[in-house]
Amino acid sequence: MDTETMRTRAQRLADDVLFPAALEVDRADRVPESHFRRLADGGFYGIATSLPEMADAMPIVEALASGCLTTTFVWIQHHGPVFAAPAAMKAALEKGEMRGGIALAGARGGLLNASKVDGGYLLDGTVPWVTGWDLVHVVQVAALDGGEIAFFLIDAFASDSLLAEPVRLVAANASRTVTLHFRQHFVPEDRFTGTQPYVEWQRNEAPGSAINGFLALGVARRCSMLTDGGFESEIEACRALLLGPDIPEARATASELAIRAAQTLIVHIGSRSVLMENHAQRLMREAAFLLVFGTRPLIKERLLGKLSR
Repeated sequence: MDTETMRTRAQRLADDVLFPAALEVDRADRVPESHFRRLADGGFYGIATSLPEMADAMPIVEALASGCLTTTFVWIQHHGPVFAAPAAMKAALEKGEMRGGIALAGARGGLLNASKVDGGYLLDGTVPWVTGWDLVHVVQVAALDGGEIAFFLIDAFASDSLLAEPVRLVAANASRTVTLHFRQHFVPEDRFTGTQPYVEWQRNEAPGSAINGFLALGVARRCSMLTDGGFESEIEACRALLLGPDIPEARATASELAIRAAQTLIVHIGSRSVLMENHAQRLMREAAFLLVFGTRPLIKERLLGKLSR
C-alpha cells in the first residue's frame, strides 16, 4: 500500500478511535488491546518493511501521535525488532500477531553487559526506559560485550533472573514503562542477532532519531487542530527539517513547537484546561514528556538555546 493511503488511514484511526479514547488511556494502567488490534488490522505493524523507505513512515507516526501519544509510543518501538528478527519471527511481527519493544539504553555507559557462555550469553546489569512491558512479546536488547554492542531478541516476561520495576511518568503511563534488572540472565544462541563496534554505535546514536521528532509534531498538530490550525505552517516547516541533515536542530525545533502549541491551547481554552477531563492538560504533559524523550546532548544543547530565547 502506498504511503499517502497509509497516512490517510492513520489519520482516520487517530481522529475516530485514538483521540476520543486518549483521556481514558491517559488514566489507565495499560493501552487497551483493542488499540493494538486496530493497528494490526490496518497493517501498521509492518510499515518498517513494507514502505519504500523508513522516512515514508514519519507522517504516519505524526498522524497516530495526534490521536494518542501513549499508544503510538508503544507502537513506534516495535519496528526495531522487526528489522532484527529472523524470518519466522519477522512474519508474525509484521502482522502484529507478535509485538516487540526495545531495551537499548543499557548499552550506554555499560549498564548492561553480555558474556559468552556455552549455548548462548549471560546478561547482567540494568536497562532503564523499557516501554511496553506486559504489552509486547519480545524485546530487542543491546548490551556491552568488550568493545562491541551485542544485540538480542529476548522473551518479554519476568523470571528469577529478569525483574521489571515499573516507573511512573508525567504522561504516557499506560505505556507500561519499566526498568529491567538482569541477574545472570541466560539468552540462547539463536536469540543473538549481531554486533556493532561500540564507537560506531555511539556515533550513530549521537544525533538522535528523526522519527521521534514526529511524535512531538503529532502533539503539536492536535493542539493546532484544537486552536483553529494556528500552527500548521510551522508544523509543515518542521517536517521538512526532520527530513534534512541536521537532526539535533530539527528535534529541538519539534519539541519546542509542541510545548509552545500546548501552552497556546491551554490559554485558548482558559480555566477549563486544568481539569483532568480536558485534553489540553494531557497534551501539555505530553509535550513536556517529549522535551526529554529520546534526547541526546546535541539535542539538549539546541533545545536549551531555543527555550532561553
